[in-house]
Amino acid sequence: MKYDHNAIEAKWQQHWKENKTFEAKNPGSEGADKPKYYVLDMFPYPSGAGLHVGHPLGYIASDIYARYKRHRGFNVLHPMGYDSFGLPAEQYAIQTGQHPAITTETNIKRYREQLDKIGFSFDWSREVRTSDPDYYKWTQWIFTRLFNSWYNNDTDKAEDIETLIRKFENSGNAGVHAVCDSDTGTFTAAQWQAFTDDEKQKILLKYRLTYLAETEVNWCPALGTVLANDEIVNGVSERGGYPVIRKKMTQWSMRITAYAQRLLEGLDRVDWPQPLKDAQTNWIGRSEGAEVRFKVKGSDHEIPVFTTRPDTIFGVSFMTLAPEHELVPEITTPGQKEAVEAYIEATARRSERDRMSDVKTISGVFTGAYAEHPFTKEPVPVWIGDYVLAGYGTGAVMAVPCGDQRDYDFARHFNIPIPNIFENTDISEAAHSEKNGTVIANSGFLSGLPYEEATQKAIAQLEAIGAGKGRINYRLRDAVFSRQRYWGEPFPVYYINGLPQMIAAEHLPVRLPEVEKYLPTETGEPPLGNAGTWAWDTEKNKVVSNDLIDHKTIFPLELNTMPGWAGSSWYFNRYMDARNENVFASRDALDYWKDVDLYIGGSEHATGHLLYSRFWQKFLFDKGLLPVDEFARKLINQGMILGMSAFVYRVKGSNTFVSKNRIEDRETEPIHADVTFINASDELDIEAFKNWRPEFRDAEFILEDGKYIVGREVEKMSKSKYNVVNPDDICEQYGADTLRMYEMFLGPLDQAKPWNTAGITGVHGFLKKLWKLYHSPLEGGQGGDFYVSDESASKESLKTLHKTIKKVIEDIENFSFNTSVSSFMIAVNELTAQQCNSREVLEPLAIIISPYAPHIAEELWQKLGHKESVAFAPFPEFEEKHLVESSKEYPVSFNGKMRFKLELPLDMPKEEMEDAVMAHEKTQEQLQGRTPKKIIIVPGKIINIVG
Repeated sequence: MKYDHNAIEAKWQQHWKENKTFEAKNPGSEGADKPKYYVLDMFPYPSGAGLHVGHPLGYIASDIYARYKRHRGFNVLHPMGYDSFGLPAEQYAIQTGQHPAITTETNIKRYREQLDKIGFSFDWSREVRTSDPDYYKWTQWIFTRLFNSWYNNDTDKAEDIETLIRKFENSGNAGVHAVCDSDTGTFTAAQWQAFTDDEKQKILLKYRLTYLAETEVNWCPALGTVLANDEIVNGVSERGGYPVIRKKMTQWSMRITAYAQRLLEGLDRVDWPQPLKDAQTNWIGRSEGAEVRFKVKGSDHEIPVFTTRPDTIFGVSFMTLAPEHELVPEITTPGQKEAVEAYIEATARRSERDRMSDVKTISGVFTGAYAEHPFTKEPVPVWIGDYVLAGYGTGAVMAVPCGDQRDYDFARHFNIPIPNIFENTDISEAAHSEKNGTVIANSGFLSGLPYEEATQKAIAQLEAIGAGKGRINYRLRDAVFSRQRYWGEPFPVYYINGLPQMIAAEHLPVRLPEVEKYLPTETGEPPLGNAGTWAWDTEKNKVVSNDLIDHKTIFPLELNTMPGWAGSSWYFNRYMDARNENVFASRDALDYWKDVDLYIGGSEHATGHLLYSRFWQKFLFDKGLLPVDEFARKLINQGMILGMSAFVYRVKGSNTFVSKNRIEDRETEPIHADVTFINASDELDIEAFKNWRPEFRDAEFILEDGKYIVGREVEKMSKSKYNVVNPDDICEQYGADTLRMYEMFLGPLDQAKPWNTAGITGVHGFLKKLWKLYHSPLEGGQGGDFYVSDESASKESLKTLHKTIKKVIEDIENFSFNTSVSSFMIAVNELTAQQCNSREVLEPLAIIISPYAPHIAEELWQKLGHKESVAFAPFPEFEEKHLVESSKEYPVSFNGKMRFKLELPLDMPKEEMEDAVMAHEKTQEQLQGRTPKKIIIVPGKIINIVG
């Protein structure tokens, strides 16, 4: 019987679908009495390009582990869904006029077909899509909870905004220890009572965990939207390569900074890769120091500065403000106004990331203003420079050129005087020193003090004169939460007198309206400004026509939408109870599943999705809505499967292509060629290439030995490099089980490895050999009729089986899937050589290979007479006794030369061993009647007969 992978895989994929084989059981259901295990892959975005063979790598690994845990008796939750809002679908809609919902649905359908072909054990009954109103209803609901919460530093958690209002009513805000805007003023209870409702709302916005504020953002005019830092590459948008500028806009923000310390501490409680933890630690950027306030001469303004080195305050020779700092236009003198404005305009064209990474360019301009040194009262010139960022610290630095390299370079460049507070120390050397051990000459009351003591004394003196205080600072900034896009979650917000009001939970979701155009309006409003029906009726509690807005009972709705990370920041909790219409997940389900036991995805999400998700998780935990404050216990970053690109070489200035080994002195340019035109010998299908694109139709080719040989290079697998391999083609030709095993066989899960289609035939050959093991021999074929014996297995076969069981258990639990595949190959080779057909061995073999190759395992399991799926068969236990040797195959030597081998029991006495050796016919042949001089026997090692 031939191994027909197409028929077998189609059969079992349909079986799993019809029988709902992989649906997890929630509390109260049969099967939920088992221990739980929650395996999750990072939320995929369904792009129009579909999957290439690099995408399923992490999914295959998680599926192997999920299947293994089912074998181990766990109730496994292994769901899948789609992060289906986002910019790509919207850009496609702009280009084609096709609604994003249509293209998204098409893309999801394509993804689902591809995923099903690979045989994943997903629980599709729990599928979620962020663009589904039934899902984003709860995203909107969480947003309203954030809006109605503040962070209490005394209790170190989020609390209801009503508790804050009561504090204001009773005693004002002087004794309130909250995370709030830095410019929040102090007021008494009487003053609070005297404020108007609008004034109260504006004050509360300074405390809410999601709030409206004027924020410096990355604005992409071509895309008409704000971009996150990770959506910008080399100063241009990742999508489209459009210029990005910095500008101030009124935006929704999330007060993630309230959770900075808890986000740091929580990293100690999760089993995540250390490089990823380090990335988050650095992004949060905790530092201790002091806030120093410098008065601006000739005005009432003060410039607050955060410094980790208050002990160097006597070395301050100038100040540098971020170009976007709010005080810049206030303090700039008339004579410097033109230069300052020109510099600000130029800086706006550089992204924050570029400014942070550029340590070589020195640029800045003097504002004309001077600040007053808090101790010496000397004037300190105030400059602006793009190496200072508005969002980090206070957006200003006190420049100490003799203690900081960048300040030193800036001062030298602009000829600013550099005082040397380090006695007998070269200034340039001091500038390279992160912490000079002792603060000495020219440093006022800090002279001669060790660093730690000088720091504490500086802080104490600043506090004594009211010019500063000790402070902990974080690099982390509040997350901008508005996007000027159409295809995203609508905010459940309407406006009265320009102030935001939340739509009550019972009236959610606020559904995304239909629009004719997906670009911003002609007046610059976001795309939702094109909606004719986008106003909120507070009496009927529904969306109505804009024409009805009267600012009495009908008000305008928010025109921005939420960013892509909104829906992906909590989706793992929705999977626990995905069809619940009353709550985002029931308490019973949440208490049962608790958290993700194994999360697999890319390291590129370290400071985006993973940080925001931890923030939302901790907030929902504070509100008593979740049982744990970290959502994923263990996380693994899978590596990347790289593509093998192909290059043709065009002679510059011509349409002639020269074969790789004929280039010689010709000046050529490499051009990516579609890898489907290349055979296993790196030969180009010239006709296919010429028909590929019009400009190549009349191309000429310089060949070698009548062939055109392409160049090869390993690169990231990408549609733009034409090196993408479609998993559908692999599944069709070799089977999904082959694809699954080959991707694991390529190398360690967490490392990058190149794809080579030529190598897949070896894995496919292994599966055919496995199939033959269960079938009677048939000369020239892949196996005859199914045949498995009920006779006891040989010792050798049991040894092969149990060493494989031991190795596979170790490998799976250590996520070393590549070495498991090698173990399977060795086992099948050994069992084939042993001519093993015993059920005692072949039945457990089908189970241990099923996580890797589930389709062939299901087919063999059924042929073995089982009616239930192999997916729930108990995983075979390793038995040490089968690996304990009871006998030894001794090499028998004559005068030091090995002549034959003899198997003897390990516990046989030496005298009996000697008798057995001497009685053997091959010994008699060697001796030919002679009596040996000596017989040397080392039990367990050697036998040597000296003649």
